[in-house]
Amino acid sequence: MKKVICFGEIMGRLCPVGYKKVVQATHFEVTYAGGEANVAVSLANYGIRTGFVSKLPDNDLGKSVLRVLKGYDVETSDIVIGGERLGMYYLEKGASQRPSKVIYDRMYSAISMANPKEFDWDRILEGATWFHTTGITPALSEQCIAITREALKKCKEKNISVSCDLNYRKNLWSTEKAKVVMTEFMQYVDVCIANEEDAEKVLGIVAKNTNVTAGELNKSGYEAVAREISEKYGCHTVAITLRESYSASLNGWSALLYTDQKSYFSKKYEIQLVDRVGGGDSFVGALLYALMERETPQEQVEFAVAASCLKHTIEGDFNQVSIKDVETLMAGDGSGRVQR
Repeated sequence: MKKVICFGEIMGRLCPVGYKKVVQATHFEVTYAGGEANVAVSLANYGIRTGFVSKLPDNDLGKSVLRVLKGYDVETSDIVIGGERLGMYYLEKGASQRPSKVIYDRMYSAISMANPKEFDWDRILEGATWFHTTGITPALSEQCIAITREALKKCKEKNISVSCDLNYRKNLWSTEKAKVVMTEFMQYVDVCIANEEDAEKVLGIVAKNTNVTAGELNKSGYEAVAREISEKYGCHTVAITLRESYSASLNGWSALLYTDQKSYFSKKYEIQLVDRVGGGDSFVGALLYALMERETPQEQVEFAVAASCLKHTIEGDFNQVSIKDVETLMAGDGSGRVQR
């Protein structure tokens, strides 16, 4: 039976109501989110046995996180309890020409202060067939770098497939530090996922004739990026999400899947955004499911893009769409007509 372990930080997400700016807010709505946790929820939602590994404080916030994850059928038995606080972030949703903004309040979070000895990877990985993490986790602290390194080495020893979303965050570390750490970690990665900028910021691999800010993407440039990542680091599969940001409210959304030295491009969706944050993670979760359960690379990338397209229309980081919802969109029904 397939079993996926996702490792990383989960935080409280605080949003002003609607599209208010933080400076306007008199109260905030709280949900929980994190790159790896978002993927874990997606996988569990599609019926894949999935465990989430992290460290949470021994207080009511930590208990609330556990309750939420369990509610989505994510296994939480390997989460370490202890530390001082749960990381938080504030999300101000953008609209039209006003961009969304994130303010982090995650310093000294329980996972960032964790001790590598707290994680028994031999036990945690028992029965696992897949391990997923992101470039966010090692960016949190030197301890998290050490914990991630140990997990990746154990996966290599146990022949467990490893996926990593490069997920560069400039508010957490510099491009120089990211390149040093992630270049070392890439030797353990089988499936690498990136967006338009990650390959350049993290690995120094640049897509030619592309202007992300202007919403201009060159498919052949990203095909070359995927090929170089695969050849340089030995990843058998590389996926790159292709976002064309016309505004904070309207995006073009598609992806490239590179595997067995061939490229597969998905169809492109024009999305009227409701909530962009978590969209990339929903792509990853759907892609990992599809790599396990769908036969052809074209079907795999189409499933992942359709699923993440739908997620962009739902508030909150977590995926809330079913396999049937995704298949309906894949089949061409994007009319949005009321279903009765």
